[in-house]
Amino acid sequence: MTDGPGGVAGAERMRRWRLVLGGDADGTGCALTGADTGMDGALAALYGGAPGQAGDGSRGAGLGASAPRAARWLGDIRSYFPSTVVQVMQKDAIERLNLTRLLLEPEMLEAVEPDVHLVGTLLSLNSVMPEQARESARAVVRKVVVELERRLAQRTRAAVTGALDRSARTHRPRRAADIDWDRTIRANLKNYLPERNTVVPSRLVGYARRQQAVKREVVLCVDQSGSMAASVVYSSVFGAVLASMRSMKTSLVVFDTAVVDLTDQLHDPVELLFGTQLGGGTDINRAIAYSQGLITRPADSIFILISDLYEGGVRQEMLRRVAAMTAAGVQVIVLLALSDEGAPSYDHENAAALAALGVPAFACTPDVFPDLMAAAVERRDIGVWAERHLERSTSS
Repeated sequence: MTDGPGGVAGAERMRRWRLVLGGDADGTGCALTGADTGMDGALAALYGGAPGQAGDGSRGAGLGASAPRAARWLGDIRSYFPSTVVQVMQKDAIERLNLTRLLLEPEMLEAVEPDVHLVGTLLSLNSVMPEQARESARAVVRKVVVELERRLAQRTRAAVTGALDRSARTHRPRRAADIDWDRTIRANLKNYLPERNTVVPSRLVGYARRQQAVKREVVLCVDQSGSMAASVVYSSVFGAVLASMRSMKTSLVVFDTAVVDLTDQLHDPVELLFGTQLGGGTDINRAIAYSQGLITRPADSIFILISDLYEGGVRQEMLRRVAAMTAAGVQVIVLLALSDEGAPSYDHENAAALAALGVPAFACTPDVFPDLMAAAVERRDIGVWAERHLERSTSS
């Protein structure tokens, strides 16, 4: 392939620059034909004007305030770009062109590419959504939930059900992974063979696998303020998965300035999500107070607070309650976000105060959450676990 300005590779570069820059006076001298013309028009409608405007006239006419036009545009970008790019463009369109109102139109909802961010936007519109759009919105949410369950449920169940009870030991471990090699070697030092430089184990010491009876109580306490939309979606899916396991007694609580217990809806995460109401203030202290009442066996309980820690309630009382829970033996975990976005905005002062109580606060991606749950079930030091995880993430 020739790589000069007039070669095939050079022409392809000019074509891509033309699509990036837009407009006939872009300086590339490249004319678009066929599908490229439609692709350029789709990009111009979104990125041709200033944010909040439908276009500046030099690139395209924009999407306007018309649901049919926006729906056609959504169909166009799905034909021109892969789904990951479509999701980014949809998110940009909602933010730049104020398409939130149009999402209440069934025609729009049927054209969108469902993803977690879109579900969050729809949930924020739940209270103003007209009845004719509600069923279409449920279909969008259901599609995302089904995909998330397909991706995350099996791994979560495997990680939790395979978690080892490190407080129990067995001399008949069923699998090599169940063997506690440190204790096994110590128990068999008398069988050391110097000539072979090895220990011959006559007795194995291992971990006993968890039984099907309820062994852990789990309370997911989720901040439903507007910035936590993706975390609410993922928490609902994980809550439904954990609730399906007989070894776990799972409760799900969502809160803003009020507290809502959605445990009885864990069997249907779609209905559960429509029971949330994104936005509003935050009273973490009140949510923790309610959650304390759900815990009946502190030494066997895991309390997971998912919040950016911007407290609108009584801060000192919140910290006092967390300290009381840890003193009673509850495994307390604070996640600043449960999403794919990475480091969120959060209250650093409250995070530091929790760390001083032995409760580290950190963000967690959905793919890592099953391993976190396994570590919690095994009663590992979550602070140490988080540090090691962050080190692995940084090095990779």
